[in-house]
Amino acid sequence: MKNISLLFLPLLLIGCSSEEKRHSNFTTKLDSLYTRTFPANEPGAAILVLKGNSILFAKGYGVADINTKEPISSKTLFNIGSISKTFVSNAILLLQEQGKLSVEDSLYKFFPEFKNEEIAKKVKIKHLLSHTSGLPDNRQVSIDTVFYLTAKDAENWLPVTRTGTLVFEPGSQFEYSNPGFNGLALIIEQVSGMKWQKFIEENILKPSGMNTSTITDGPHPEKGVAHAYNKIQTQWIEDDYGEEPTFPASGNGGVWSSIEELAKYEQAIRGSLFLKSKTIEQSKTIFQPVNWKSITTPPAVGWSWFIGQTRDSLKTVGHTGSQGGFVANYVTVPDEQILFVILCNTPRDIEADATTILELLRKENYFEK
Repeated sequence: MKNISLLFLPLLLIGCSSEEKRHSNFTTKLDSLYTRTFPANEPGAAILVLKGNSILFAKGYGVADINTKEPISSKTLFNIGSISKTFVSNAILLLQEQGKLSVEDSLYKFFPEFKNEEIAKKVKIKHLLSHTSGLPDNRQVSIDTVFYLTAKDAENWLPVTRTGTLVFEPGSQFEYSNPGFNGLALIIEQVSGMKWQKFIEENILKPSGMNTSTITDGPHPEKGVAHAYNKIQTQWIEDDYGEEPTFPASGNGGVWSSIEELAKYEQAIRGSLFLKSKTIEQSKTIFQPVNWKSITTPPAVGWSWFIGQTRDSLKTVGHTGSQGGFVANYVTVPDEQILFVILCNTPRDIEADATTILELLRKENYFEK
């Protein structure tokens, strides 16, 4: 038996060395790319790659605050923009599991004050979750910029309830809607009997171990989070709360998190820590309305999640985010147990980043199927 054991030992060492080399190649190439991209004294990004339960890469580049020069790290909190919609969606689904609402409920049940009762009865929660409601975004943001600098969810949702017409019949087409998620946040508040931010904190953030993540409810603290910037000629101009209209409307983009804690969010989803596995699977399945009419644009959204595929036809599930100077991307390849997250405090082509990361993972043989 001793001889047999010794025969296996070199094979194990070779395997270990091969894995270390693969990991070294991947991290070196990725680090080199972003070191060149983000100067150390300018706004930048945090990037994380998770495979299974192993973090392959997690690093920050640039500064979180131009004034203090605080460096970005894997723990830096960014506004994650519309990735926040997945938290609101999951809260709605949690309330459905508790029997307190259904995605088939019409808006009239929650907002009987709708100007047009027929519209309120036609549009259902499922239409808001999938951006297929047909409700117009009739907010007068450009006309009343000062108002929308501080307007929260209720003020951003109110104009929608005043509409007398639909853009299209619910379920027949896709049109991305930020106010729709302000409305969903208000539904969570009605049904749960608490601030919707608190409901998500207690039922999603805490179970996931996202202990430093938070959600905007009016002004956000000046300290402890990254600030966002746009570069105008040679000058960095701050563009977040106080500069960007609709920023306080947090149902559509109010979550602040780090790459580390978004990895915990993904692991909590995979492990069904706050939602049942069947519910999670449904949320990541494309909603196929029976009355769909758009020939050029097939359905591609589940309950807030956007579903696509890689060039070799592997399913992808994720969401992007963009608000003020913040941009973000959260991409998963479920069959490969892969998550890629990039959080930036300055505008960037995050779709191109996702392609680059996935191609590098493929090149280094992290795709097993």
